Amino acid sequence: MKNYRTWCTGLCFVLLFCGVLFTMNANAAEKGFGKIIRLDDRLNDIIPQKNTVTKLASGFTWAEGPVWIAEGGYLLFSDIPRNSVMKWKEGEGISVFLNPSGYTGHDYYGLEPGSNGLALDKEGQLMSCEHGDRRVSVLTKGGGKRTFIDNYMGKRLNSPNDLVMKSNGDIYFTDPIYGLPDRANDARRELDFCGVYRLSTDGTLTLLTDEMTRPNGLAFSPDESKLYVAQSDPDAAIWREFVVHEDGTLGEDKLFYDITNEVGKKPGLPDGLKVDAKGNLFATGPGGVLIFSPDATLLGVIETGVPTANCGWGNDGHSLYITADSHLLRLETTTKGAGW
Repeated sequence: MKNYRTWCTGLCFVLLFCGVLFTMNANAAEKGFGKIIRLDDRLNDIIPQKNTVTKLASGFTWAEGPVWIAEGGYLLFSDIPRNSVMKWKEGEGISVFLNPSGYTGHDYYGLEPGSNGLALDKEGQLMSCEHGDRRVSVLTKGGGKRTFIDNYMGKRLNSPNDLVMKSNGDIYFTDPIYGLPDRANDARRELDFCGVYRLSTDGTLTLLTDEMTRPNGLAFSPDESKLYVAQSDPDAAIWREFVVHEDGTLGEDKLFYDITNEVGKKPGLPDGLKVDAKGNLFATGPGGVLIFSPDATLLGVIETGVPTANCGWGNDGHSLYITADSHLLRLETTTKGAGW
């Protein structure tokens, strides 16, 4: 009976997934999606007045972790509930790039089993934060996956969420509880905190801080002297700014921005974020993508009207791709992503 239920569940998933793919590929690009709220004239030097958001595709369950693949000219992003990495390419639309993406078990594992944050290593290989398998992995050039890390001091990680690679190859990642089926109260949980970690190139894992309640997205300033970390706690919806020491550890930190008073009034929480070459932050949060100057002035908001998970640079570095609930969006800018 158990095998029959598993077979039926799998068949239903396949049929549903095929239907969703048809819907996604049937959607033509839609210009003028959402709106751009301008709060500071400096935003005009980043996003020209005439530029608008384009919806490229829809029909996902919860899109996350966009990363641009220069070799091939396409975008990859996670659909966490469907345990898949999706591929979007201009003129071709949507296809499945990888399934399963974050959970390889055979039993039910909650509503968010798949990969979340994605990034590239120095060789251009796809790194993933995997919810269900509770690890940070890399998809090697040979096609197989290698586990970078899945535990801290012998205890399994909660559910790695987002990651960023420093120029020296060290991987920084966050580990909240969102991928655990019962989240904070899950019986499978082995760590009683949510950490921000650094995985050094020699394989050493260092806990950088356990003082953030729900660490989520993270990004370095262009010179890597600062690390910004989002906290998706509805009771303390904030971004923190950490000093990065020469040895890669974190020093003093301060509150970068507090948006707790907007929680519930606008959809979303602090989530993924990216930085441009001038140090401006593009941080998803209540309302859409909030754009901050390096001095924490809110310059404006790319309002999407839905909870917005993440964003990432693509094409020649001027294009900002946004994963917003069930949508994949794009906005052309006059700035450029850090490192492009």
